[in-house]
Amino acid sequence: VQLQASGGGLVQAGGSLRLSCAASGRPFGSYTMGWFRQAPGKEREFVAGIRWIGFNTYYADSVKGRFTISRDNAKNTVYLQMNSLKPEDTAVYYCAADAGRYIYTDSGEYDLWGQGTLVTVSS
Repeated sequence: VQLQASGGGLVQAGGSLRLSCAASGRPFGSYTMGWFRQAPGKEREFVAGIRWIGFNTYYADSVKGRFTISRDNAKNTVYLQMNSLKPEDTAVYYCAADAGRYIYTDSGEYDLWGQGTLVTVSS
């Protein structure tokens, strides 16, 4: 499976963006999917995840109530809807896939990574 993230851009604080992560190579319906982000000078951090069983979701506290992760297995795509964006959300956002059934917040648990898409939130 190869992952291609898109949808990043420049937005003002309070605005919205929707990121997409398209998977190719094989159906990704059995993968748990995650979104991570990395701001300049900081470590990569977990943002949100969604299981392939039951579509359960989990969010970092910093984005809870503002971001929504979803997936469309028929389209091999996972989305991250980001609302009420803040300057501190500025980062490169990565999608990742894990063949396991649980949502991990540790980036080391994920087997596959997309190339990242830059989100810049201006104040």
